Amino acid sequence: MTKIRIAIQKSGRLNEESLQILKDCGISIDNGKDQLKASSRNFPMEVFYLRNGDIPQYLRDGVVDIAIIGENVLIEKGEDISIAEKLGFSKCKVSLAVPKSVKYNSVKDFEGKRIATSYPNTVLNYLKDKGVKADLHIINGSVEIAPNIGLADAICDIVSSGSTLFKNNLKEVEVMLTSEAVLAVSPKITAERKELLEKLQFRIQSVLRARGSKYVLLNAPNEKLDGILKLLPGMRSPTVLPLADEGWSSVHTVINKDKFWEVIDELKKAGAEGILVCAIEKMVL
Repeated sequence: MTKIRIAIQKSGRLNEESLQILKDCGISIDNGKDQLKASSRNFPMEVFYLRNGDIPQYLRDGVVDIAIIGENVLIEKGEDISIAEKLGFSKCKVSLAVPKSVKYNSVKDFEGKRIATSYPNTVLNYLKDKGVKADLHIINGSVEIAPNIGLADAICDIVSSGSTLFKNNLKEVEVMLTSEAVLAVSPKITAERKELLEKLQFRIQSVLRARGSKYVLLNAPNEKLDGILKLLPGMRSPTVLPLADEGWSSVHTVINKDKFWEVIDELKKAGAEGILVCAIEKMVL
């Protein structure tokens, strides 16, 4: 039986979140400790655990069909590889940082400076667009120490919370790009495996919609129902059911998580009562 081959990072936060979204898609992976390859017991899939920086080449060569990878890695090493889906987790920035003691005015300050980074292509392209030339020191690993030991004047690295920069007496001064986990596709994927990719994407989209939404149930007096309904979105329209208590209705709808509290505040002002909020496991449209 044909199986779709997916690469994920072999360790770290992206590994955990990648396995979680597969689990939420109902895909069970039989993987033991330190395995580099595993199979699913209930979906035609093989999982390859690889170094993040190696994944673009595996996709390019057709060794794997798809991968969950940071968008920043594709920008650096795989701009020729297409993205099937943005996944909304492992969000970060790729930024330029300098020592806290350095006064920073603009990107022109990097002219002629030494920058330590493991993202040379990203830095070169960014600085070229700004008309700036700098001397790059390519480091695979922790780059934050480079200014402290005199190896570089600045660094370019991934920034999530900024705590690592703070601990190393650095400050973020230029955000070059924002990134999140994406589902990337090999240019050599076969038609048969594309069908499996479509099935997987359908499941992923259902999970992502559910993660971004809340199911809301509320009670409303009928004389205030029209005003309340005007505030509510829904997959098509809110569901309205009569309550046993005459003159009242129960309203069911789905609210975007990002706008949730604003909508709830407006509903309370409009007369909604007994508001219940539930997580959604899957949302199929």
